Amino acid sequence: MTIAEPGPGGLTSAEAAARRRAFGRNVVAEGRRRSLALQLVQRFRNPLVILLVGSAAVSGATGDARSAFVIVAMVLLSVVLDFVQERRAGRAAERLRETVLMRATVVRDGQPVEIPVGDVVPGDVVLLAAGDLVPADGRLIEARDLFVNQALLTGEPYPVEKRAAAGPGDDEAPRPEAADAVMMGTSVVGGAGRAVVLRTGARTAVGQIGVSLQRTPPPTSFEQGTRAFGLFIVRLALTMVLVVIFVNAWRGRPWLESFMFAIALAVGLTPELLPMVVSVTLSRGAIRMARRKVIVKRLSAIHDLGSMDVLCTDKTGTLTEARIRLARSLDPTGAASPRVIDLCYLNSRFGSGVKNPLDEAILAAGSPPSAEGWTKLDELPFDFERRCAAVLVGPPGQPPLLVVKGALEEILRRSSRYEDGSGAERDLGAGERAALGARFEALSREGFRVLGVATRRLVEPGRALVRDDERDLVFAGFAAFEDPPKESAGAALRNLGQLGITVKVLTGDNELVAAHVAAQLGLETERALTGAELATLDDAALAVRAERATLFCRVTPAQKDRIILALKRRQHVVGFMGDGINDAPALHTADVGISVDGAVDVAKEAADLILLEHDLGVLRDGVVEGRRTLGNIIKYVLMGTSSSFGNMFSMAGASLFLPFLPMLPIQILVNNFLYDLSEIPVPTDRVDAAFVRRPHRWDMRFIRRFMLMMGPVSSLFDFVTFFLLYRVLGAGEAVFQTGWFIESLATQVLVIFVIRTRHNPLRSRPSAPLVVTAMAVVGSAMLLPLTRAGAALGFVRPPGIFFPVLAATVVAYLCAAELAKRWFYRHVNPERAGARWSPVTAR
Repeated sequence: MTIAEPGPGGLTSAEAAARRRAFGRNVVAEGRRRSLALQLVQRFRNPLVILLVGSAAVSGATGDARSAFVIVAMVLLSVVLDFVQERRAGRAAERLRETVLMRATVVRDGQPVEIPVGDVVPGDVVLLAAGDLVPADGRLIEARDLFVNQALLTGEPYPVEKRAAAGPGDDEAPRPEAADAVMMGTSVVGGAGRAVVLRTGARTAVGQIGVSLQRTPPPTSFEQGTRAFGLFIVRLALTMVLVVIFVNAWRGRPWLESFMFAIALAVGLTPELLPMVVSVTLSRGAIRMARRKVIVKRLSAIHDLGSMDVLCTDKTGTLTEARIRLARSLDPTGAASPRVIDLCYLNSRFGSGVKNPLDEAILAAGSPPSAEGWTKLDELPFDFERRCAAVLVGPPGQPPLLVVKGALEEILRRSSRYEDGSGAERDLGAGERAALGARFEALSREGFRVLGVATRRLVEPGRALVRDDERDLVFAGFAAFEDPPKESAGAALRNLGQLGITVKVLTGDNELVAAHVAAQLGLETERALTGAELATLDDAALAVRAERATLFCRVTPAQKDRIILALKRRQHVVGFMGDGINDAPALHTADVGISVDGAVDVAKEAADLILLEHDLGVLRDGVVEGRRTLGNIIKYVLMGTSSSFGNMFSMAGASLFLPFLPMLPIQILVNNFLYDLSEIPVPTDRVDAAFVRRPHRWDMRFIRRFMLMMGPVSSLFDFVTFFLLYRVLGAGEAVFQTGWFIESLATQVLVIFVIRTRHNPLRSRPSAPLVVTAMAVVGSAMLLPLTRAGAALGFVRPPGIFFPVLAATVVAYLCAAELAKRWFYRHVNPERAGARWSPVTAR
């Protein structure tokens, strides 16, 4: 399809729909949507499922149709249950992510409209403004001081100015080096423009090199932890299978029965519902966080948020009201100066870069009459290396005037003269510089953010501005702004501190202004680190200083990145909160990037979480939900490993001395299936306040220790049950297997209420779904032997004396488990020799 030059009204809706059908969605890599049937079938690729299906086939081939039928039925039930739960959770999470998808402004049917970036088609006319991500490859048809950062494709460190093409263009693929080309994924840092889209999706330059972009991102700490846990369970299960097969072979038991028994033990030991529990728990957490005005873009970021122990944030808008007001305009002598207001207005009005809050405050002060009639000739947009912005304006009947506004130290460094109180220009010597520095310091100590303003007459009209023009300036004065701290910020900081999170402020302001605001909010202000000091430190030294400092002042975007990396090297989980173009690198680097709904596209795209309100109080709520979500995932891991390990170890041990199998393979599978059912409501459970109060990290060493502590307690009471059944009650094979099936399931399920809390289980209230499901499963286990289905599984009616014995055994086991748990937590206390007490390391 040829892409014709669009008219002024852009595409019609019908044309856009036709082109979308022809070219597809505007995404670099989009997997084909698989049918529900195919998604369900792919669940059977799980190694455990394959093993079970193979076992069913072997059972059927050897004439054991009953076992084959039960195994197949259980596999189908487990797979369908897992599929339905994950699909529902995934769809809910996807709906939340769609609320913060990137959008583009295009001209459709003659009107500008916002559409999802994925709906942009070739031929669309896209409107671009500062802070936007370019949604597709295109050719500019209109540009006004348009500066684009295309380091993604070219590696250029500085923004490049783009200009509209003269005359009609063609349909050739745009190239980054072309002055009239804008490329997908690059960002607009200044100016505005219109572009006609020529290439979308995989046909863009980014799409052509998309192999690197499609590569699976590095695993998060949570993913690494679950993977390590899975490998640990696999090794343990394999060892147990080999031991059981060897022992049963040594005792001369049938090989098929021994094999099925060993496989059943492996299945019973494996927490096969872990992926579903993780998915459902994270998705439910995302839904709860959305209710608290936090949108999750990456589900595993919920774990990172719960683990976060350091939050780096900017000052403006987060700690302050972001209602900045131009409070004072002073000449170099300290007197009020209307001329400074005029110059600031000209610089902010004609600058095409992103209007920062200071620019907005200047423009909100109104247009001075003396600024009328001026026209813009050229500009050098603000960047974080120069820390200033320059515009060249043409006053009526006078040579062009260069107006430079920015960080005071940068303006003074470029100035060689200054205007005195009468307007005369004088040389700027060391004494004058010291006096200006003292005035700046005095204003900063009062909490004002101060910019410097300077001018220069250019005598070569008609040529473009270059950076070298920002020299020999005439210093005109100071512009002082005030931005009071948020009333809610102090309480929010205290709340984050109570959650074990250290807040560090990363700001471009000087240390005096930052310290003034920090002191009002109760933050530590003595240990501040400036950008100049930071530049002299190597990575090792910075790691130490960054951990100690609270304020980082006059830092550049690159330095923010270094600070976050330094903190990560000190084993901190670091969050970064930002909303500007310059924050994108730090948002990528942080363990969890946090932005706000009103942020520029570049920041929102880089973030993992989007706050619907620019408020640390909202973030605090998100942290609490993140920790609750993590807490429920850990509960499942501890429950499954400790009780399952104990029961499987008991079965393996019992097979050594019993003349028959302690439980038939098919009975083990039913036992494991019912136990899994009891744990499905774990994502709904409440989490103790003590867990929420501290950040946590995944710790495999703790999980192993907990399993090795609680598993033997379970096994001890299993062996007591074996003795009572076999020696005291004289139970035969069927009665023994029935009795232990009931006891095993009852202890496995009911110990949930002991393990789910670190404290007294009678004081930590579980969720109603968890209680109801657990009681229903235990009741089903007791009733199953009385049914025809139970008889088909080899169960018989137990003797009446069994149930009092069962009740006494279960009560004794739960009491012993509670005592063992308390001993364990008392001896694995973080306050004792730095030991770890949590399944995820508490910091």
